[in-house]
Amino acid sequence: MANLHTEINFEKDICDYLNAQGWHYSPDDTGYDSELALFPEDVIDWIKSTQDKEWQKVKALHNGNSEKTLLKRLAEMLDKDGSLSVLRHGFKNVNAKFAMCQFKPAQSVNADTIAKYQQVKLRVMRQVHYSLSNQNSIDLVFFINGIPVATAELKTDFTQSVQDAINQYKHDRVPKDVVTKREEPLLIFNKRSLVHFAVSTDEVFMTTHLKGKDTFFLPFNLGDHGGKGNPVNPNGYRTSYLWERVLDRDAWLNIVGRFVHLEKESIADDDGTSTEKISMIFPRFHQWEAVTKLVDTAQIEGTGQKYLIQHSAGSGKTNSIAWTAHQLASLHDPNDKKLFDSVIVITDRTVLDSQLQDAIYQFEHKHGVVEKVTNEGSSKSSKLTKALQDRVPIIIVTIQTFPFVLDAIRESTSLKDRSFAVIADEAHSSQTGATAKKLKQVLSAERTQEIEDGAEIDIEELLEAEMAGRLQPKNISFFAFTATPKAKTMELFGRVGAFGLPEPFHVYSMRQAIEEGFILDVLKNYTPYKMAFRLAFNGQDYDSEQVDQSKALKSLMRWVRLHPHNISQKVQVIVEHFRANVAWRLDGKAKAMVVTSSRKEAVRYKIAIDKYIETQGYKDVSSLVAFSGEVFDAESGPDKFTENNMNPGLKGRELREAFDTDEYQVMLVANKFQTGFDQPKLVAMYVDKKLSGVTTVQTLSRLNRTYPGKTDTFVIDFVNDENEILSEFKKYHETAELSDVTDPNIIHNLQTKLDATGIYTFSEIDAFVAAYLKPKAKQSEIQSHIAPAVQRFRVRMKEAKASVPEQQKEVDALELFRKDIATFVRIYDFLSQIVDYSDTDLERRSIFFKHLSPLIVEDNRTDEIDLSDVLMTHYNLRDKGTKNLWGGGKDEGEDNTLKPITGAGSGAPKDPAKAMLREIVAQMNELFEGNELTDADMINYAAHIRDKMMESDVLAKQSAANTKNQFGASPDFINIFEDAVISAYQSHKSMSEQVMGKIHVKKAMAAMLLDLVYKGFEEQRTK
Repeated sequence: MANLHTEINFEKDICDYLNAQGWHYSPDDTGYDSELALFPEDVIDWIKSTQDKEWQKVKALHNGNSEKTLLKRLAEMLDKDGSLSVLRHGFKNVNAKFAMCQFKPAQSVNADTIAKYQQVKLRVMRQVHYSLSNQNSIDLVFFINGIPVATAELKTDFTQSVQDAINQYKHDRVPKDVVTKREEPLLIFNKRSLVHFAVSTDEVFMTTHLKGKDTFFLPFNLGDHGGKGNPVNPNGYRTSYLWERVLDRDAWLNIVGRFVHLEKESIADDDGTSTEKISMIFPRFHQWEAVTKLVDTAQIEGTGQKYLIQHSAGSGKTNSIAWTAHQLASLHDPNDKKLFDSVIVITDRTVLDSQLQDAIYQFEHKHGVVEKVTNEGSSKSSKLTKALQDRVPIIIVTIQTFPFVLDAIRESTSLKDRSFAVIADEAHSSQTGATAKKLKQVLSAERTQEIEDGAEIDIEELLEAEMAGRLQPKNISFFAFTATPKAKTMELFGRVGAFGLPEPFHVYSMRQAIEEGFILDVLKNYTPYKMAFRLAFNGQDYDSEQVDQSKALKSLMRWVRLHPHNISQKVQVIVEHFRANVAWRLDGKAKAMVVTSSRKEAVRYKIAIDKYIETQGYKDVSSLVAFSGEVFDAESGPDKFTENNMNPGLKGRELREAFDTDEYQVMLVANKFQTGFDQPKLVAMYVDKKLSGVTTVQTLSRLNRTYPGKTDTFVIDFVNDENEILSEFKKYHETAELSDVTDPNIIHNLQTKLDATGIYTFSEIDAFVAAYLKPKAKQSEIQSHIAPAVQRFRVRMKEAKASVPEQQKEVDALELFRKDIATFVRIYDFLSQIVDYSDTDLERRSIFFKHLSPLIVEDNRTDEIDLSDVLMTHYNLRDKGTKNLWGGGKDEGEDNTLKPITGAGSGAPKDPAKAMLREIVAQMNELFEGNELTDADMINYAAHIRDKMMESDVLAKQSAANTKNQFGASPDFINIFEDAVISAYQSHKSMSEQVMGKIHVKKAMAAMLLDLVYKGFEEQRTK
């Protein structure tokens, strides 16, 4: 056929398929009423066949005019309440009430309900002339019992693309005719059609609200190998899933009945008032597929299962979780038994409970389906227990409350025979109290310290802690939603795939989210900086002093990071880059985050950035700092530093709330807010902290949220290697993959190694565990059985430390033992969730080691390193150029998989590398100075200028009589500064030429000298 490739045949293929699957088919719009926007024949047929008793009431009142009267009344109610409400809850006419649809019931016990469901009439109609003002026609309209619920404009990619269909909706399918100004009932928001599909042979897009040229379409595609679009279909069109899967009778009615809902949102206006925004939420394809697949699989598999859903930021997890919770709460097994007594949702999303309650009320017109457990009123534990015992369908708890949930289920006899679904949201939260204590069981010491410093933890860590040392309970199913699953999470919650390794149950990738425009690519504008410096001694001779090399390197690096010159140089880069490249974006509302390495560093950054902003006279930049607890830093001030006293403008507000206003543009963070912070106006991030693992992705992803007008993001990185950053992102760019699973024998190998040390005996372990498990045991009993092992360790450590340096390997062996028993506890707690060892030896050792570990805690065996006479002589901070770190997915042959636990406890003691402090400093100079460092970078050039200026009696008098800003504004200050620069010309030619020849260099140098000179005179006066 010559016209086989045309749109009309594409249209016919879709309709023929649907007709074969039970849809009624109208090849044209005969019988369609464009004024009522109904297909009357199907409306009346549904009412007569399913509700004859009510129909007779109408006939009695309007005999001879019944159909017309009823259709008019139905149209009125559709115009008033919308098709979604009428289809779900029906309408009334005088003394009669009519249901306009029967959705599939959760149970099959009611034969009449099932029969009604089977009588629901779905219809597809071609070329529908919908307008009251023109002859425009829409390619396809889809009806439920005569009510139109969806439209579609089709294009074949042989001649046109999906963008042509989108443009047709925007310009030719307007809800109000541009000439007559008359509304088109079929196209008006929330009256008839719930969704409009732009369909080509390659792609599908959708919208729920036609607004002319301002209409926003969302992709409704499968995804193509981790990216946007649709894969090649060997059996037909790429987009055939739309009519084969989505428009399947059961699937389509389930979408209309249990997915689509209205969402109301209060939008704050600039004048302080708020506007209510109403949106029609139709699931994106991956949301519908994931929720449907989860519910169907749970129905087949029953309770006691685990499901890992890897959905990127921008996937719409709030709605996905809400739909999953609602549908699991009413799910029945094939024998019509309710599968879950309650569904427990763990989330810190403050809007989820209200959104869920609103949506469920739209679905069912019921109250009391959702209950959020809070601290208000009675205790959390009693509230939880009551909600669980009362079989509240959906219970929402925070991450902090979740441990009480499992405790209640385990400890309450009335709950042990019930079944529960636990939906875990990846949202991060700060941890306190009992929750934090539980986490210490499974987290490394470094990670534990980060949390104590205010870092947010995610639900994966909490679930691991709660399940530690326990096999999967058979009455609880876990549904874990996360964008960045860790290796342990994959092993705990993943399902064995085609290659024999655990993998996610469902994936919506970061790459697809970026390509579809739901999040931004944060690696697109990535600028690494190279910091180079040189250190030297001044004064004391250290030739005889030896120190541990690794500790010296860490101490020196910490000293460099906290050095005022280092921070001041980075502050200048941050502020000037922000003002030049970021501040003006988003109509002046753009914001930035500075990620620091420690709380002390955050304090010094805050002081330095505020000082620089004040010195420069900038009025368009203001900062906040976020950190937990109190910081004591004598060099910055005599008093303790807290969030409150460092952020005086908060005025009782929370940091998140204050930062969202136009008052503040830059937030400095130390662990806190680094990962669990959602601020869509963040455009830039300045990173001065070493990042690794999944934290890399979680930290930089703070930038990826979309916002009107936000097209670019900026990362300025002072510390990290760009290749390492890229490598971490590649692990989660598409589907997270494991390279292998953890070898279950690793715990046996570690047991053998620990047993061989001779620090404990088998009889001591048995006696300790027997006493520990005895119902009424006293602490003195368990102390007596563990004390011999503690004593052996302490004696051997004392003797080892007293030996000559050449024989101190024993110290390292004992340090390794200390680390290995902690590793044993963590690994066993993890593996015992996956493997049924049936080995009481392992369980007994886990109990024993858990109690032995705190009794042999590490002491600080290394003397503090004296850095008081180390000087920074050279410094350079160089921009290495902005680059796009990637353009696609994983390179062929490159290993970007997640690594399981390997080699636990395989460490061996080593001689600590010893070196003279002078040699270590020389080594750091070699490591960090680089070829780009020249004499023009020497810090002592500034000292030379300062000394020359401090010879001036005029400046000495002015500094004593004026504030620093007044002192710096004096013409004498600038004149004497220039004289000092000229006097240094011979010895510092290159730098002097730059100062005198470049205005911005001269201005920056004068600002730096203002601090040095003013402080210098202050010190002189106090001596």
